[in-house]
Formats: sequence, C-alpha cells, structure tokens
Amino acid sequence: MAYATIDDIEVRWHPLNDDELTRATALLDDASVMLTALVRVDDSDEQQAEVLRKVTCNMVIRAMVAYASSAFGIDQVQATMGPFAQSTHFSNPTGDLYLTKFEKQLLGIIGKGGKGRVLYPTVGGDLVAQLPNAL
Repeated sequence: MAYATIDDIEVRWHPLNDDELTRATALLDDASVMLTALVRVDDSDEQQAEVLRKVTCNMVIRAMVAYASSAFGIDQVQATMGPFAQSTHFSNPTGDLYLTKFEKQLLGIIGKGGKGRVLYPTVGGDLVAQLPNAL
C-alpha cells in the first residue's frame, strides 16, 4: 500500500510522462515499504497519514530529480578555465530514497535534539517488545 499517489506527485512537481509514471509508481511503493519498516502506522491517525503522504512524495521527487538529471551517478564535477574554477557536488547522485532530518522529526523517528528513539520490530504482526526481557 503506497502512502501517496501519482496525482500527489504531479501536484507537487509536474505532470509525468510515461517513463516517469512507471518509475514513480515503483518508487512510491519502495518509499512506502521503507516508511512502514520505520514507523508504527496508525490507520486512524489522519495527521500521520498526511505526514506520510508528504514525506513519501518528497522521497520520490528527490529520487526522480536525480535520475532525470544528466549527472545521474556523478558525485562531483569540477571545471577550470584560466583563473576561473567551478565545482559542483550533487546531493543525491545515485537517486536513492532517503529521509531528511526534518522528515525524521515529523515521523517521530528522531527528536528535536537529534537523538533516535527505540523502534521495536514487528514479526507476524506481534510487537516484539518482550525481546529485551527475554535476554
């Protein structure tokens, strides 16, 4: 289940062509899987649903922009001509899906102080909170 749709991406970015539609659909699913692994999702929480939609869109758009650039896979470019030099560093050269620090704060993954919180994994739908006590 994706937390955002193609329409959400197009409203926030631009209308997608056929190639972009295929890639965006896969990335929406990938981003949603990643977020589901990181966040305990409450289906009744509308505010969380909106945050998940926005963060999913941000992740996908960042990856799409990197992929669409002619510099996909390039980390840094430097050019010099006479006394003039220009250097460029790309923020996401491989088109990865990732979360910014602010997005992690929105999702409750890290607090405002930047410290992480404990995330208990689920196995088969059951919370593995007993695990520390079993050791």
